[in-house]
Amino acid sequence: MDLLTRVPAADTALRTATLARLRADRRSRSRRTVLTVSLLVVVLAALLVASVLLGGLGRVDPADVLPAAFGMRTGLADYMIFRIRVPRALAALLAGALFGLAGALYQRLIRNPLATPDIVGISAGAGAGATTVLLFAPALPFGAPLAAVAGSLVLLAAVYALSLRGGLNTYRLVLVGIGLSGVCTAYTNYLFSVADQHSIAVAMRWLIGSVNGVDWTGVSTLAIGLTVGVLCAARLGRPLGSMSLGDDLATGLGTSVPAARVAVLALGAGAAALATSVVGPIGFVSLISGPIAVRLVGADRAFGIAPFIGAALVLGADVLAQHAPLISPVPTGVLTALLGAPYFVWLILRRRPGATS
Repeated sequence: MDLLTRVPAADTALRTATLARLRADRRSRSRRTVLTVSLLVVVLAALLVASVLLGGLGRVDPADVLPAAFGMRTGLADYMIFRIRVPRALAALLAGALFGLAGALYQRLIRNPLATPDIVGISAGAGAGATTVLLFAPALPFGAPLAAVAGSLVLLAAVYALSLRGGLNTYRLVLVGIGLSGVCTAYTNYLFSVADQHSIAVAMRWLIGSVNGVDWTGVSTLAIGLTVGVLCAARLGRPLGSMSLGDDLATGLGTSVPAARVAVLALGAGAAALATSVVGPIGFVSLISGPIAVRLVGADRAFGIAPFIGAALVLGADVLAQHAPLISPVPTGVLTALLGAPYFVWLILRRRPGATS
């Protein structure tokens, strides 16, 4: 009789201890996430100030800088601060957040750090669509953003369809994306060969990947896109969480796996395409942001941190591109490529033979 009463008591004690450890671990991870977000906000604020102030103020009165940043001054202060430097800094921040969000969506869904929009060719499709409008219909209202989104979705549909043979294979998805990216690049080069010089100069600014010259219209486009993207990503958080357990278990939990997969892929493609249409294909930001977020807060919480990482990467790269000794001025995309390309090679080399995810 004593043995029968001791066994349930032992089970109860074990459950209580396990729940206590789980709660403590959850509180610890929550504190770590809050601390990480706080530090990233401070870093972003410092980078915003540096982006606006570095390079000198010329004849602008320092007392006019803050009011001018909010459009409350006229003349030189308004032109230098409100119309040039502030839009550039905000565009870098917002575009980086969109790239980081897109990369986190793809990496969380496919569970492969190589499967990001720029690697699988989504950015190339967006670039092809936006280039078409910029070269031949530049006056079309919101033409470049809409064409970029359309181009990315068309390429996404092609990559997804060609990767489904025998089941979705992540390596096949990456390889098909790289191949179709080459097709889009060839198409873009053809457009440049038949366009006039003025149109080519306009399109080359963002094709290299730069936030130079972005105006408030571009900032508004990015802000709206990021807001919609974050809201949609929040709605997809639960399906993504269940799909990380496997398609069969996710289906058992009530998730429509095919619909959720298409929605996540489309959202990631749209986010990357919108950012690309405004600032150009700033490469490798979506590739780097997710893994950095995983190392900072863990895989289950990286989804919400990656946009902050992407924003800090692009804004920091732009500050360096403008003011770093020996290398400035260069397009922002040059610095992100210098950081991201070696990381991509390292990811390829560390993959285990025969791995599929």
